[in-house]
Amino acid sequence: MTLDALLSSARSCRLCAGTIPGPIRPVLQAHRSARVLIAGQAPGRKVQESGVPFDDASGERLRDWMGVDRETFYDPERVAILPMAFCYPGTGTSGDLPPPPICAETWRAKLLTELSALRLTLVIGQYAIGWHLDTPHKTLTKTVRHWRDFGPSTIPLPHPSPRNNIWLSKNSWFADSLLPELRKRIAAALSD
Repeated sequence: MTLDALLSSARSCRLCAGTIPGPIRPVLQAHRSARVLIAGQAPGRKVQESGVPFDDASGERLRDWMGVDRETFYDPERVAILPMAFCYPGTGTSGDLPPPPICAETWRAKLLTELSALRLTLVIGQYAIGWHLDTPHKTLTKTVRHWRDFGPSTIPLPHPSPRNNIWLSKNSWFADSLLPELRKRIAAALSD
């Protein structure tokens, strides 16, 4: 199946119908020439409503971390955005619920196989880290702190949500050492 056919099928997927709140509206972005992959968790409520990936405060922070503008970020020929689940999973007691595994089990490997031009993958949050990294550390903080362990083409990140402001304030090394390297790698990955 071609990437276009896979994307069409993923966007019309209804596997989670009846198990998650609200309308089923898969949110993803990809093109075979994309150089950067953003492997996130799942769309939030606002993104589910707009249908635009990272169309919220998390997206603003992520674009700042990456050092890219909206035009670059939303260009599927440059940046692929494939969360672990394509629809909003609902709210739990301490934030959004985990992404339903059936989405990644059904679509992830097939879509990633078609993205042969990727140069850099940003792995955001524990569920994406669990899928993409063979040997993550025991905690998200340790995994992100030891980002160099995962080679030049993968960078683990915390979620850019405003809910993580306390984490960011407690881990100043993230802004001091990881973000400059992230911006450098993004620029190199996107350059012709």
